[in-house]
Amino acid sequence: MKRSSINIFASLALVALLASCAGLNKMKGGASDVQYTVTPEVLEAHAGNVDVAISVKVPEKYMDKKAVIELTPVLKYDGGETVFPSKTVQGESVEGNNQVISYANGGQYSYTGTVPYNENMKVSELVVRIKATKGSKVAEFDDYKIADGVIATAELVKDKGAAVALGKDNFQRVINESKEAYVYFLIQQASLRGTELRKDEVAALKAFVKESKAAENINFKGAKVSAYASPDGPTDLNTSLSEKRQKASASYLTRELKRSKVDVSEEGFVTTKNTPEDWEGFQEMMEKSSIQDKELILRVLSMYSDPEVREKEIKNMAEAYKAIADEVLPKLRRSQISVDVEVIGKSDEEIKELAASNPSELNVEELLYAATLTEDLDEQLSIYKSVNEVFPKSWRGHNDVAYILVKQDKLAEAKASLTKANEISANNPIINNNLGVIALREGDLAKAEEFFGAAAGAGPELDENLGIVSIHKGDYDAAMRYFGNSTSCNAALAKILATKYDAALSTLNANTHEVGFKYYLKAIVGARTADNDLLFDSLRKAVKLDDSLKAAAAKDMEFGKFIEDATFKSIIQ
Repeated sequence: MKRSSINIFASLALVALLASCAGLNKMKGGASDVQYTVTPEVLEAHAGNVDVAISVKVPEKYMDKKAVIELTPVLKYDGGETVFPSKTVQGESVEGNNQVISYANGGQYSYTGTVPYNENMKVSELVVRIKATKGSKVAEFDDYKIADGVIATAELVKDKGAAVALGKDNFQRVINESKEAYVYFLIQQASLRGTELRKDEVAALKAFVKESKAAENINFKGAKVSAYASPDGPTDLNTSLSEKRQKASASYLTRELKRSKVDVSEEGFVTTKNTPEDWEGFQEMMEKSSIQDKELILRVLSMYSDPEVREKEIKNMAEAYKAIADEVLPKLRRSQISVDVEVIGKSDEEIKELAASNPSELNVEELLYAATLTEDLDEQLSIYKSVNEVFPKSWRGHNDVAYILVKQDKLAEAKASLTKANEISANNPIINNNLGVIALREGDLAKAEEFFGAAAGAGPELDENLGIVSIHKGDYDAAMRYFGNSTSCNAALAKILATKYDAALSTLNANTHEVGFKYYLKAIVGARTADNDLLFDSLRKAVKLDDSLKAAAAKDMEFGKFIEDATFKSIIQ
């Protein structure tokens, strides 16, 4: 009796076991009936990640009521695989908190996941890995491919395209200079007094004329006389006085120029004007004065435009008018005389020679300008280093040394030079931009953003760099705004990623650099727009200019539809 009971229990357990296994095996055998819709159809990398969305449709009478399914998307590639997070669903008789799939009606569930991108994913396939459980039994299904991956066009952004900014020179070959002096007149007089002509500022003007005439690199451009009368007294008298003061001053200035052998024969060389009543000068001096009732006087000037009314109202303020007559009016009875010259700087040849042989003979603007006269990076670097030697307190010298070092891929040395520049000129936008470029080149996107954020006003280089950062972050609309009218390959890439293909082609066509990458991007546009002629013609030029692009194209899923195309094969082999 006891033995019979044991056999009965064992039989029941065996039946349960066989039923359990049969349910899992049935699901495994019918796994291909489950439908998967993957978005995007070919996986893509954006902002350093690969995102996937999967819609799973389970057919009716497939999902065992007591089964639990764990779905895991996996990207498989040569040398390894990357596993996405799992998703679990359950049959309707299972106690649990997962989404339930009906046995009778089937059902649908969705999945989203993200994994970091790596280069191996360029040639990969997305599979689903299913583990089904029923009670204590487990069945692992064969991997089932549901998509290809990964289009990594966003990863083509060139950090080497980040733009370093120069501390530019302010060199001017022709510099305009002017020297002026004032002579003052007694009330109601127009004769030049000896005491005025012997003043230091008049002597300085005469010396300026003499020295300019003796210099070989200075040309005289003209002379000016402006004569004034104070706004007191009759208008007719003041008009006459200002005209006479103008004539007297012009005669004196012309005579002094001729004594220094300056040619004044050209018509209009000496220009003159006169102001009969200098109310503008009066107002300016009143604003600067501490005269009692100053505000009231200024109010009179704003209220009345008639000069006679103005004068009458001001004279009614007897005490204030006395101060005006003593302190203000005498300074308005004057002539301003000036001489204009242009100083011709050194020629390019002279600057180049001195930069190489004796840089201390150049000023800082000339020396910085000298570096622009050659395209040789080593020569430019040598000149910028000489700026640091001759002008050690110039931040531009250290910054511009770094500018060249970045172009030479000597990032550690460039960073050291920028540190010195920053010690001289802290929070300088140009220096911060260049520190951001180095951080970007070193792969530190967060640090690069920090520096670029402190570089407002650095110029168009900053916008180019913020465009690159925006591509890295997957914000392609922002990238296009930052790039603006830039014709760089990065600018075109942003438009491709934003699916603005006509705009991308316009940018690439405007790019004058004959580099393989430019034509590679054109080939991508051709592939995306089904323009085979553009694709093949561009790819031919790309690999001709850069042979390494053959291998890149062979692994690029942008060209996945053309892998078996004979023309495509002939180009990349």
